[in-house]
Amino acid sequence: MSDLLDLGYCYRTTRAGEVHISHHGRPAAILRGEAARRFLERVDEDKANTQLLMARITGNFRRGNESRAARHPRNGG
Repeated sequence: MSDLLDLGYCYRTTRAGEVHISHHGRPAAILRGEAARRFLERVDEDKANTQLLMARITGNFRRGNESRAARHPRNGG
């Protein structure tokens, strides 16, 4: 993969039109139908952000505020 940011995601397409996304070699998501088509369109448009797109789709996208939230008083911090 030649992305500027490598988060360990890769994808492959099947003859049935599915998109299989994996993270460090482990299955993370399967997109079918309209979702698969939209994903492939977005990848073609913006190859530099493919890793971030796959992270968002699989729900593993960090927003940067996790450590601060852990110290919040309602969380015992």
